[in-house]
Amino acid sequence: RGNALDRHATYHSPDTPPSHAYVAFYLWLREVVGVHAIVHLGTHGTLEWLPGKAVALSAACAPAALARGLPVIYPFIANNPGEAAVAKRRLGAVTIGHLTPPLRSAGAHGAIAELERLIDEYAAADGLDRRRTARLRQEILERAATLGLAEEAGIPPGAPETDALARLDAYLCDVKDLQVRDGLHVFGRAPADPQRAALLDSLRRASPGLDADELAQRLDASPVAERDAMLAALDGRFVQPGPAGAPTRGRADVLPTGRNLTAVDPRALPTRAAVALAELTAADILRRHRQDHGEWPRALMLNLWGSAAMRTGGEDLALALVLLGARPVWDGGSARVTGVEILPLAVLDRPRVDVTLRISGLFRNAFPAQLVLYDEAVRAVAARDETPEWNPLAGVRDPTRVYGPAPGGYGTGLEALLQRGVWTTRDALGAAFVDGSSHGYGREADGSGFVARVADADAFVQVQDHRDVDVLDGNGFAAHQGGFAAAAAAHGRSPALYHADTSQPGAPRTRLLDEEISRVARGRLANPAWIAGMMRHRYRGAAEIARGVEGLCGFAATLPMRLDRQFDLVFDATIGEAAVDAFLRDANPAARADMISRFRDMRRRGLWQPRRNAVAALLDGDAAL
Repeated sequence: RGNALDRHATYHSPDTPPSHAYVAFYLWLREVVGVHAIVHLGTHGTLEWLPGKAVALSAACAPAALARGLPVIYPFIANNPGEAAVAKRRLGAVTIGHLTPPLRSAGAHGAIAELERLIDEYAAADGLDRRRTARLRQEILERAATLGLAEEAGIPPGAPETDALARLDAYLCDVKDLQVRDGLHVFGRAPADPQRAALLDSLRRASPGLDADELAQRLDASPVAERDAMLAALDGRFVQPGPAGAPTRGRADVLPTGRNLTAVDPRALPTRAAVALAELTAADILRRHRQDHGEWPRALMLNLWGSAAMRTGGEDLALALVLLGARPVWDGGSARVTGVEILPLAVLDRPRVDVTLRISGLFRNAFPAQLVLYDEAVRAVAARDETPEWNPLAGVRDPTRVYGPAPGGYGTGLEALLQRGVWTTRDALGAAFVDGSSHGYGREADGSGFVARVADADAFVQVQDHRDVDVLDGNGFAAHQGGFAAAAAAHGRSPALYHADTSQPGAPRTRLLDEEISRVARGRLANPAWIAGMMRHRYRGAAEIARGVEGLCGFAATLPMRLDRQFDLVFDATIGEAAVDAFLRDANPAARADMISRFRDMRRRGLWQPRRNAVAALLDGDAAL
């Protein structure tokens, strides 16, 4: 929609008009070819993000001016209601929900499989031969240290061997249990038997109260329903509406897919169920912070995304209210939120947390009433007669606690810089995050306070509510979590970075961001089973492998910690593995070239020092790469 060099930077620009060639393409479709409909594949495109009003578009708004009422049929992954809603609002699209990719457990591979054999041998010898048990325990821990698994497991130097072994075993189980995609979903096509069985197992564990025969029928009906819905839409017939959400998070009502996706009633957010689940997440975040730092967090920043709010009924917003010591008030008849109540400290029984929201552009557009609700809650807490030790907001002069991109803007400002590799320093990335996030929302909002909120934060919290994506899926997570970390570092701060996994709603798990990156790099991106699943899909699968490398590079660029081991693992499993490298050369040379360019860039910037000299020599000297 803009010039070729800046195409990624202008995807969401509220100001950049479509180029002459872009306009000509849609004129050609309408006036020369005379198409009857557009089938748009991929989440998401650019047409629905062109300049103009967010809703109720006029003929002067760019999407309406180009489409001119042309029917748009948009197959959309069922777990992404937020961006599907944008396609509906700005294109009038029929969004046909389709299945998420099949999932499987990461399992044991490489170093994990090697250690697992030793641990099994240790377990068999335990209690029978004390000397052999001691030798095996020492060998396990030495191998874990050599392979980098001891550091990934968070084993402190000098820890007692039994404690270290227990922590190592827990970490290995955590990596093995990681849910990874076993290939991709093909629209209208049933997964092969092994993938179907694994996906059905994930669905059963996520929806234990649903009859297993019934669940299988809903899954098996989905591919046919997707095809039928596409044909119905092309024939101008009615497509049955249906909810959006993540089936692997208990949303079995999304099945069968193939329905015209609906979102949520924003007036009902956060829901009662969302608040109940948010209380569990808040307790786990507070537990982890006190465990690591020995005290309550006083201030933190929480990232809010629109699609997540729609999937979960507003759990992230509820989390902010719970940490603040507030609760929504619902209308008894409609279940709509009518206000907020502030819990007394005697009831809360802990200090309040000063929570700043960093909202996405989509959240801003979809939930303006929720921004007002949270702003009211913060101001009410700030006005209470409580001591600063128990209420860090007490008496503050600027209670603005909602920030994000300016109206019409989207993203953090880092996405295009990371994607193109044109950034200069980490401080510059931090400055871009501040520039893209510092518009204040609320009564008498003051955007100038965002820098102070970054500098004051004890922690940054990113919630991941389902398993169909992870922290290394492209640079989206890095732009937010890493962008905040870079901004904080520029002010001499190193707050805790928490990745709260709520994919199992009743059992949230809070990890440090570096722990999550290590777990995903080893469990998915360097996992031969995951790579084999991607290789079944040729060009698109190769692009998914490259997306993972892009995400890892985004974190290396923005975070203070080094990721050398993760780069080693991923390089050895992809470009450094002959069969995988041959696949990339054949299936998608552009993806391979992008991966090599990023590996080289990380070395050039000093962000990756390969442990093997051969890797460096290969990257620096082999023109064939």
